[in-house]
Amino acid sequence: MLDNPAFAALTGPHTRFAERHGHAVRYRPEVCPMAALPDDPSAADWADAAVLVGAGQSMFLPVVSVTAPTDWGVTMQMPGVQMIDQSAAGVPDPEAIELGAADVPEMTDLVRRTEPGPFRPRTIELGTYLGIRRNGRLIAMGGERLHLPGWTEISAVCTDPDFRGQRLASRLILALVHGIRQRGEIPFLHAAATNTNAIRLYETLGFVVRREVMFQVFTAPR
Repeated sequence: MLDNPAFAALTGPHTRFAERHGHAVRYRPEVCPMAALPDDPSAADWADAAVLVGAGQSMFLPVVSVTAPTDWGVTMQMPGVQMIDQSAAGVPDPEAIELGAADVPEMTDLVRRTEPGPFRPRTIELGTYLGIRRNGRLIAMGGERLHLPGWTEISAVCTDPDFRGQRLASRLILALVHGIRQRGEIPFLHAAATNTNAIRLYETLGFVVRREVMFQVFTAPR
């Protein structure tokens, strides 16, 4: 499942967030920009995807490395790594609070300023999101995104630039690890291959690289 986690999530625990045409599936755009195709997608699967996203529209395929038909455009190819929890010391954090719908405007602003990855108005519905506030201001956050049987992805981990160097991201990651393990699941995450600082941080926390991956955005034919 980890080789194609978006497909496993959208056809499993996250079915309620899915839009589907044939074998092509994607999250509702206000929830998450990710889409998915079956392993080794056929020409018919790509045709389903074209109908699903619409002529000239984009489709973000995470993790899998696939070659689209020649009438599709390629607008992004970003190498990354997939990491899984091996020995992280998951523990609750006394300062971390669970974030809700009322916090989304502040969360969106923090994501805009720190760029940890895509975050949409309803992304918070995908799982638990934790934050740390100082003087009422949201200064750090992290949460859960892809959910597949037995696994939950940690995502959107970010810290306000004014508060970096205080291990806030590490504390939130370990708090999320604790919550995921409490459900009997294993945490995993993704990082851009160029984000070596983040990869080193995750390794020091107890995550290991499972495999190299590719994040790709394709544009459907008009």
